[in-house]
Amino acid sequence: MTNDDTAPGGHPHPYVGMWVTADGFIRQELLPNGRYDEARGRRASAYTGSYTVKGSHIDYVDDTGFTATGDVREGVLYHEHLVLHRED
Repeated sequence: MTNDDTAPGGHPHPYVGMWVTADGFIRQELLPNGRYDEARGRRASAYTGSYTVKGSHIDYVDDTGFTATGDVREGVLYHEHLVLHRED
């Protein structure tokens, strides 16, 4: 991640954690080490790679070299064509 990787006081960035589509089919975990792991249906780790955060914008680079972007607005992650919500 970038220098935005921690919140004040050294706590993990607020975007770290599990994000899920409304139907639960896609589950994207943003890990505190700047990596992500995305499951699709029963396919665990369908996509893995790294991500960086700048403000509310996220840049993804899949381990195969594919790139994508996302933006968090009002607590919702808009990742390309997906809409993901935090899993409590």
